[in-house]
Amino acid sequence: MSRIFAIGDLHLSLNPEIDKPQDIFGGEWENYVEKLKKNWMDMVKDDDIVIICGDISWALLPEEALYDLRFIAELPGTKLIFKGNHDLWWSTNKKIKSIFSDDKMIFMKNDAYITEIDGKKIAIAGTRGWVCPGDREYDEHDEKMYRREIIRLKLSLDEAKKKNPDMIIGVLHYPPTNDKKQQSDFTRTMTEYGVKKCYYGHIHGKDNFKRGISGVLNGVEYFLVSFDYINGCPKEVTL
Repeated sequence: MSRIFAIGDLHLSLNPEIDKPQDIFGGEWENYVEKLKKNWMDMVKDDDIVIICGDISWALLPEEALYDLRFIAELPGTKLIFKGNHDLWWSTNKKIKSIFSDDKMIFMKNDAYITEIDGKKIAIAGTRGWVCPGDREYDEHDEKMYRREIIRLKLSLDEAKKKNPDMIIGVLHYPPTNDKKQQSDFTRTMTEYGVKKCYYGHIHGKDNFKRGISGVLNGVEYFLVSFDYINGCPKEVTL
């Protein structure tokens, strides 16, 4: 039986011309590429699905990201790739497809992925997200992007609802709440559309993990799956 996993913030920089060592950020990042590959190979099978919650590559251009995309493509499973704030290489899906194509690498934008597991129709949909109002990092310049990401989330969830799924899994890169864990338009939208579980990343470092919401809020269960939080081990999604 197929399974679904989620992980965020791979922060790959396998292109030899990109110098972005992750181990400067702490012990969890030592030999992180090898750790990721071993954990992934141990857990994920070819017929499984892996949700990648953004921050895939440190590359700035699509061509520069090819090293990282090929590394991911060679790992087992179908990968659903969502954009993170550091994915500056991701210009348009059309551009990516013009230089890189793999049937098991699906770049998600304003759409939903539908699968069937154990007789259940599962929809997976989401967007990058953004800093939420009330967060210590939020200011008036964030409002436009915050509103735009709400629209993109609704477009994705609209596509999911069209398929009449038994379950919707939501995906964000940013946390769905501010650092006070107050409701946002992201959480209200997730509840409105009947999302059951939502996976997100972005938050790094033991001192910051507590800023992310975990557990159930208004009927939706939230999970932080940033690389260092889950120690580079893809988290299985329970259905």
